[in-house]
Amino acid sequence: MNREKSLIAINTCTNGSTGRIMLDIAKKARCSGYKYITFSPKKRKNNKQINNHVYFGYWLDTAISVRLSILTGLNGCFSFINTLSLYRYLNKIKPDAIHIHNLHDNYINLSMLFKYIKRNDIKVIWTLHDCWSFTGGCPYFTLSGCEEWKKSCKHCVGFSYPSGRAKSSEIILKKKKKIFSNVKSMTIVTPSSWLGDLAGKSFLSQYKVVTINNGINISVFKPTESDIAEKYGIKSKYIILGVAMPWSYRKGLDVFISLSEQLGDDFHIVIVGTDQNIDKQLPQNVTSIHHTNNLTELVKIYSMANLFVNPTREENFPTVNIESLACGTPVVTYQTGGSPEIIDDTCGSVVGCNDFETLKKEIIRICTSSVYTKEACIKRAKLFDSSEKYTEYVNLYKEILSDNKNNLLGAIHE
Repeated sequence: MNREKSLIAINTCTNGSTGRIMLDIAKKARCSGYKYITFSPKKRKNNKQINNHVYFGYWLDTAISVRLSILTGLNGCFSFINTLSLYRYLNKIKPDAIHIHNLHDNYINLSMLFKYIKRNDIKVIWTLHDCWSFTGGCPYFTLSGCEEWKKSCKHCVGFSYPSGRAKSSEIILKKKKKIFSNVKSMTIVTPSSWLGDLAGKSFLSQYKVVTINNGINISVFKPTESDIAEKYGIKSKYIILGVAMPWSYRKGLDVFISLSEQLGDDFHIVIVGTDQNIDKQLPQNVTSIHHTNNLTELVKIYSMANLFVNPTREENFPTVNIESLACGTPVVTYQTGGSPEIIDDTCGSVVGCNDFETLKKEIIRICTSSVYTKEACIKRAKLFDSSEKYTEYVNLYKEILSDNKNNLLGAIHE
């Protein structure tokens, strides 16, 4: 019975997108009768009290491990005290399965964790939020064009995360192949088919790889009356919106700067998630919003826009695209990662990465022709209702923990 099953989840944090996903999946699983405790490393401060959540380890151990990683380039090879702290909880709970999210940030000893899993024959679900698990350290390699992860990472030209003075990508990849292999029961989950395809080409191909998209709360993100355009004096303009944090070349900040110079006076660009350093790079005709006070304000910003533009150059499965659609605003995105998987020809357009001229033409076409209706955008967004997506995780737990091995993963779409 489900009530007899005990699960834990581990992530580097409780905030941000991955933290929110972990906590929301846990809530859905508890409603389905599972005993479920979430874990993240103890921080120096701001350990917000969360029901059924444990902050394990010691912030000083993490800080020392980060420093050692910077000096040696070896990621996930320290944090012995933190991992022993986690052991104590695992020995007490004796979980039937562990749901792993991000293992970045040197808060856990990878070898110790997986030795414990293998020794105790614990089933594992691992949601990959980027490519880090099967590379020598880089979370993405699209910009660098590097394919060393398929071989040895000996000639690494990418960005390692966390970054360090020493380049130990080849050593790290060898360690990951040894540590992450030969788990008796491990299922890899990817939010996008793009990432699933990459995982299937890596050493993780020895495991079942399934796709469960990230989702959003459809009851929160919906078309909402907004006076924000009036507030900024741009109501008469075609409003082009971009949302990211932090902004960088990777997220396409330079694209918005170029658009502001070329689109003309009928258009106005609004970007959200900026700071004072980004403001210094922006032309005066771009409206910069550092942060929103709450989700309601963000929803109003999405709702006021004529078009959401996502010129990201490296991406997994950006929920900002879904949030925009749910508010009735169509999307144009670069052909990058899993970003194009969110839209279809009823609600937006996909252009080649760095094809600026085509992007500009699509923006003008969509804004001036009103080719995509609000209703079509909302209909598409409903396919990514977080409640339904988290139910897919519960179904995955159910199948993995079932004694009927022949029906394993029957409820999940590959």
